[in-house]
Formats: sequence, C-alpha cells, structure tokens
Amino acid sequence: MNLLFICSRNQWRSPTAEKVYQNDPRVEARSAGTSASARTRVSEKLLKWADVVLVMEHAHKQRLAEMFPQLVSGLRFEVLDIPDDYPFMDEELMRLIRERVEPLLG
Repeated sequence: MNLLFICSRNQWRSPTAEKVYQNDPRVEARSAGTSASARTRVSEKLLKWADVVLVMEHAHKQRLAEMFPQLVSGLRFEVLDIPDDYPFMDEELMRLIRERVEPLLG
C-alpha cells in the first residue's frame, strides 16, 4: 500500500510519518506539503502514486481539492487530526501517527 503523508511545509509532521513507516514491509511511504515553501511540494504524480492520502488537518484536504480539483474525487483521504505542535521525530508525534495510521492498515 502506498501512503502519502501531507502537511503544510513538509517539515515536521509528514516527514516524521514518512520516517516512522519507511521500513515497514506493509507499505511504501512518502511525504509532501501543500505550501509553495514546502521541502517537497505535493504533485499530481505523487497523488496518483498514493493508495491513501493521509492529511494532518482538514485544511490540507481542502487545499488539495483547490490545487488538484480533477484528481481529488478519485483519491482516498484520511484526516489524521494532528496539529502542528510537534518537532520532527517527537515521541508524542510518532505515537499519534502510529495510533491513527495503524487501524487503516488492517
């Protein structure tokens, strides 16, 4: 399963999620951001690659709908509801990511 984690700047939350799942044999994980200043900016190619797009906040899903209106209806979205309150690889952030992603992996 291809997981694409999305936050705003691809600086703390989505790269942490990508790292948490990078060696998990069940999935392939990548991350990107919706902002023009994102380290890796979300693209049509990344969205088409993803089986599931995991956004950190509802606003990210809305932003993707504005950026890629022709694609979003065919995508599976999951909103993780993780606020931008944690630094990269923070223990609590990693716990929240696992807690919210694991049920989706079945």
